[in-house]
Amino acid sequence: QVQLTESGGGLVQAGESLRLSCAASGYIRSFNTMGWYRQAPGKQRELVADATSGGRTNYADSVKGRFTISRDIAKNTVYLQMSSLKPEDTAVYYCNIRIFSSSSTYEYWGQGTQVTVSS
Repeated sequence: QVQLTESGGGLVQAGESLRLSCAASGYIRSFNTMGWYRQAPGKQRELVADATSGGRTNYADSVKGRFTISRDIAKNTVYLQMSSLKPEDTAVYYCNIRIFSSSSTYEYWGQGTQVTVSS
């Protein structure tokens, strides 16, 4: 079993920054992808950004140039630096990890952290 512990959400004004952190614990194979999703009220959960254990990153178009995802592989931790925040970034942000073996993919979610951006 894998546990994901998130931190760093909060209330900020438009244009400000926040940094989210997510630490994974448990049995984690080295071949994995960690990332962040978000879900706003009345909307589906969507990918914000993710990063593979090999260093590849992927961003939603809506956050490119404003958000940066990074990982500390040794600590099984992923960060999301969010800058130039907009009210439309308001959502619950969920940490996600997908762990790949030769035969299966295992996926785990954090409990979510609220990010609220006021105008």
